[in-house]
Amino acid sequence: MQAFDAIELGQAMEALDVPITAALITGGAIATRDYFPGHIDLEAARALGSQAVFMNILTTNGLVQRFVQGWSGPQSRLCDLKIKLGAPHYPGDTLRFSGSVTDKRPQDRTVELSFKGANSMGSHVTGTVRVRFP
Repeated sequence: MQAFDAIELGQAMEALDVPITAALITGGAIATRDYFPGHIDLEAARALGSQAVFMNILTTNGLVQRFVQGWSGPQSRLCDLKIKLGAPHYPGDTLRFSGSVTDKRPQDRTVELSFKGANSMGSHVTGTVRVRFP
């Protein structure tokens, strides 16, 4: 958890490794009511040309929020989250998050973070988020 006054521009966020399983991918899709076959059915995913079920954007977004909130603490609020997807994410791989502070505004007690989540295929997700501290 971060204290706003101690945060410095350029400060690195502690990396987070998230092992990705088929249960996480399918469970995330079902929990977000995304019943696209490529997220929940191995044979359907293979028929689409995929090697396995692949993670949906809402599960990725939830993992991004976990990473940011884990760094900033439970009292912070995420604002203006922007993400861009890259390489797909399949079960059996690890999603490694990293990031840093790119802006700090004392007037509204916010910081902007730039982050990346990468797997063995490259960058899965990149983006920015503004975080408001109490």
